[in-house]
Order: sequence, then C-alpha cells, then structure tokens
Amino acid sequence: MRRSVLDKLRWSTRPFYAFVVLTIACGSIPKGYDEGGYSASVRLDSFKTDFNLLSSNWTQNRTELANRTANITSFNVLGAALGALISLDLNDRLGRLRSWRLACVVWASGTFIQAFSSGIYGLLLFARIWGGLGAGALTVVTPLYLSEIAPARTRGLVVSIYMVVLLAVLALGFFINYAASIHMPPTPTQYRLVQSIPLIPVGAAFIASFALPETPRYLVSQHRDDEGRNVLSRLRGKDISSPEIEDEFRLMTIQSRLKEAETPISTSNWTAFKETQSNSNYRQRFWLLMAMQTIAQWTGGNGITYYVSSIFEAAGVTGNATSLVSSGAYGIVKLVFTMAFTWGLIDYLGRRRCALLGLSLQLAAHIYLASYMGVLRPSSSSNETTNKPASDAAIASIFIYAVGWSIGLCTIPYLYGTEIFPTRIRNVSYAVSMSAHWFFQFAVVRVTPNMFVSLHTWGAYLFWAIICFIGLIVLGVWMPETKGVAIEQMGELFEGPWYFRWRARIQPKEGDS
Repeated sequence: MRRSVLDKLRWSTRPFYAFVVLTIACGSIPKGYDEGGYSASVRLDSFKTDFNLLSSNWTQNRTELANRTANITSFNVLGAALGALISLDLNDRLGRLRSWRLACVVWASGTFIQAFSSGIYGLLLFARIWGGLGAGALTVVTPLYLSEIAPARTRGLVVSIYMVVLLAVLALGFFINYAASIHMPPTPTQYRLVQSIPLIPVGAAFIASFALPETPRYLVSQHRDDEGRNVLSRLRGKDISSPEIEDEFRLMTIQSRLKEAETPISTSNWTAFKETQSNSNYRQRFWLLMAMQTIAQWTGGNGITYYVSSIFEAAGVTGNATSLVSSGAYGIVKLVFTMAFTWGLIDYLGRRRCALLGLSLQLAAHIYLASYMGVLRPSSSSNETTNKPASDAAIASIFIYAVGWSIGLCTIPYLYGTEIFPTRIRNVSYAVSMSAHWFFQFAVVRVTPNMFVSLHTWGAYLFWAIICFIGLIVLGVWMPETKGVAIEQMGELFEGPWYFRWRARIQPKEGDS
C-alpha cells in the first residue's frame, strides 16, 4: 500500500505529465456542468420566464409542462449518445488529440447558441442536441486518451481524474445557481451567465491542448514508432534509452503487431465490431461492459442527479434556495468520495470490490427511500406536516446513495471500458458502450419525472432497488479484477467460462510500470 501511494506521488510530480492529464481531463466539464449547473439553471425564474416554464401558465396542462421541461433537460443527453457514436470513426481517423479538440469546438458552439436562444424553444432544443454531440464525443475520447498515456499501476488513478473534474464542476454548478438566484435579478442575463461559465475553463484547456502530444499507443498503431517512443519518454520523464522505457514500449509494440498479424487487412470499424462478436474472448469483454453500462444507468444514478433538487424537496427539504444548497452538498459528497475512490480505493480495493460495495450502498438507500415515500411520509390528507426523524433518514439516504454511486458504477465503467480491450478494437468497443451509456441516460432522465408520477414515487425507488440487486448478482459472478493488470495482458483474464470470471486473477509483472 505504501509503495502504491509513493508511485502515485512520483507520477504526479512530473510537471509535463500532470499538465497533460489535467488538460485532457477538462473534457469532462461539459458533462459535469450539464448535470449540475445547467440542470439547476432550468429552475431559475429567469429561465422559466424566457422559455414559458412557469407553472402558473400551465395550470390546465401539467403533463405538457413536465414534457417541455424534460425535453429541455434531456435533449443534450440524446445528442451525446449520437456524439459518442460519431467519435467512433473520428478517433481513428483524426487521432485521439484532434478528436478531443473538435469535440470541444462542437460543444462550445452549441453551448453559446443555447445561452442566447432567447426564449426560442425549437432553437434551444437544437442547441442542446448540437452541444450534446461534442459532450458525448468527449466522454469517449477523454478517458481513452488518459488510459493510453497511463502506466498500469496508476491507470485507475489517471482515468478517474476525469470523474474528479466532472464532479467538482457538477457540485460547483449548483452553488453558481444559488449565488445567481440570490445576487442577480431574474433577467435573461442571469441564466445566460450561469450557462456560459463552463466555456471559460474548456476554452483554456483547448488552447493548452496545442502543447500536448498524441498518445503513444495510437502512434504505434499507426506505425509511427519513433514518435511513440519519444512521446512515451517525455510523458515518463525518462531518457529514451532507459530500460523502463524500452520495456514498456516493447510490450506496447508487440501487442500492436501481434493483432495486426492476426488481421493483416486494414481494419474498419465494422470489421473491428464483428471481431468483438466472433472472438469469444473479446465477446465476453464487450458484453460485460455493456451489462455494466446498463446496470449503472438503470440504478437511477443520473436520473437522481438531474432531479436531485426535486428529490430533496420530496424528502422534506423546503424552499428552492435550500434545495439548491442541499444539491450542492450532494455534489460535494460525490466529489469527496470519488476522490477517495480515485486516490486510494480504485488501486487498493480494486474495481470489483468497489463496484459491489457501491451497489450495496445504493440498494440500501433505495430500499429506505421506497419505504419512506410509500409508508413513512405524511400524506397530503394527514394533519401531520412532516415526520422529521423519517425525513432526516430519507435525506441521509440520498447522501448514502451518493457515496455508493461515487465509489462504484459512477466511474468504473469509464475506466473498465478503456483498459480491457486491445488497441485495435478499444475505440469501437468503448465508443459503442458510451453510446449505450448516453442512450440509457437519456431514457432515465426523460422518464424519471413520469416514473415518480405513475409509480407514486416509491415505486421508482423500488424499481431502482431491483436493478441494484440484479447488478450485484451479475457483476458479482461476471466481473474480474483488473487492478494492476497491463492492458496487453487483459485477454488472460477472460479465458474460460464467463461464470468463473469472479475468481480470475493475473499477477502483475514484477517491475511493471
């Protein structure tokens, strides 16, 4: 454990490497701010007035108001699902770095249009989808880039920084909305400022990206070996002829060349996808990741995040300003425990234990929230206005859920999807999984308000609890531990029947960097 911490500090003290990681990790800002800052800005009076979302204007048609609000909230997610698929081709054609820059430009242009759509509902929906294309592409290329520059021992740390930045921005977004609600008049300038703020850090990262290199694994896959070796040396802060660089580069090159020998013809994305289904080893990896993405989204994770202010109010928090502060606290809890996950748990407990522990906490939280909403919460006809002990426990359960989500399936699918595939099929496999992630997230965000109505609130939590229970069984049996295993060794973990995967082990090579 002590050596692991020292290794992390050693890698993080290399200024150029740290600069590369932090710059690319800013690709998580669009997704994080949409879940925090933008989703909260929809509740500002200035936004409601401009886009006709005031409840007083829809007294005869509450369903239409709910649909209008859900469309505005969720259409960015729909665009992101398409963006993840589009990035599939761009990542191999343009490279990881150029794809990252292009995605930033698309997202920024969409964000600018949505901030100044001035009450035009159709233009806003277009801008949400267009900006979502860039945000979705960034969720593919950012973790992919980070995984391809990281050494095996600290790959979990490096890729998880993506989520640390995302959640820091998510929490900040709620507090920005709170500050705007109490310090600014409810004019269009209020929500425009709130929604435009993420353009500043992403713009700075975009400019800084012109000082960054392409990933060494991508360069090797394109037969640019000399460039790949030089980049690897620069990232590791070691001489190009050092034994450590030689060993890591040799393993990287051998894996790439072996896969080319198996498929000598230039591999298209469709050919690569067919290979993921025809090769039993690859097929197990692909469908495990798809199952992980499905379970992650349908446990309610992003549905709760997008509507957390309303969820706190249902649990007993009163007042819009108070619910925004509570939502910010929710974001901080997610950030703190994601940092704990990133800096210790992911490479100490491992991916598998974290996923199962997280699902267990989510399950417990959902069970109590279902009980509270169905039985313990005072009804509208009751003389009792609140059941404070039960309400406090419900609020605590929301935070317990945040802990479970943060140390488990909030981050692990991003990391798992970038590390379990060889270079040639990594892009197509991860892009398809992220597209599924976004389509499922769109569905969850879109239907969550309707689930609360049609399932009487408690039924939604019961549904999510059942998914958590199923996830514990499926991932408990099917998910192997990948901690410390080099990307080039992952195939050994997936040999044999899938139902023995839980006990698969690979000893990291001595001296593996």
